[in-house]
Amino acid sequence: MLVLDTDDLPVADRFEALRTAVSREGGVDAVEENEPAADMWKRLEVWHFGPITLFDTRGTSVRFVRSFRKTRRELVDNVSLMTQAEGFGTGAFGCDGYQRRLAADGIGLTPHMAASHEYGWSGTGRSVAFSVNIAHLALPVDMVRAAVPLLQHSPVESLLLQHIRGLHRHADRLSGGPEAEALAAATVQLTRALIVSVAGDDHTRREVAQETLLTRVLAYLRAHLTDPDLTPRRIARAHGISVRTLYRLCEDGGLSLEKWIIRRRLEGARNDLAATGQAHRTIEAIARSWGFTNPAHFSRRFHQTYGTTPSHWRRHSRNGVPLSPEHEP
Repeated sequence: MLVLDTDDLPVADRFEALRTAVSREGGVDAVEENEPAADMWKRLEVWHFGPITLFDTRGTSVRFVRSFRKTRRELVDNVSLMTQAEGFGTGAFGCDGYQRRLAADGIGLTPHMAASHEYGWSGTGRSVAFSVNIAHLALPVDMVRAAVPLLQHSPVESLLLQHIRGLHRHADRLSGGPEAEALAAATVQLTRALIVSVAGDDHTRREVAQETLLTRVLAYLRAHLTDPDLTPRRIARAHGISVRTLYRLCEDGGLSLEKWIIRRRLEGARNDLAATGQAHRTIEAIARSWGFTNPAHFSRRFHQTYGTTPSHWRRHSRNGVPLSPEHEP
């Protein structure tokens, strides 16, 4: 949901509109702009996934500052995680004296009960972040604070990063759908695993690792869905478990590993076949980009799942002609 686009406002009103929006939505109490009002530009979008609030902030160089004593009461128990979007340079993140340059491969963590927090970028930047009440993480405040300078050492950081990007990429559709609560639960689970992996004691790490294992496996699958060599052996090895344990884990979670992978790959290929931006690519190229190395196998599975061939789906989707009811998935 679009909250602010300063291009829609008179120059004299832009800074105050930005300050009001980030204060209301994120509890930011100070904004430092490096550009004159006529040159500044900001766009802020917000989505809600159950207890998770997802933010997309982009525009000219800026520094956002938040302090505990000025944080609004309803936000004081929140925890935020921020990322720097790919292709938008490097951000600068700070929390309680700890400083980190935040590139596209990292995550910044800040508990709102921290004494101070700041985040910004130079040039044109873009941040995708989310916040959640610490009660949903079921972790001590001291553990969350201890994790702040250690996240880059966590094997879970890249999984959560890919998860956030997937959530953001489809936020308009997913935030209002039936999957929103389940996606929020997965986000919370991955955040717990991230924090505990670097700041928990041995007992807590083992406990949370077991609790979040299926969530981490699914996040790993989504991050590597297009890899043709995404085999059960590789998945199991990445999580330090046997293939037998992997299958039992998926079975206990009510899913079939191979069917889950194939269905998500088919969904990705189906979306690409319908996308005008992919019109220059052959059906075989799209299938291969989603991990299908055998064109005949792809066509057969596509037809079994959607009741139509890839070429028929692409032709009708491009022309804006709906498929007949028996061909709807």
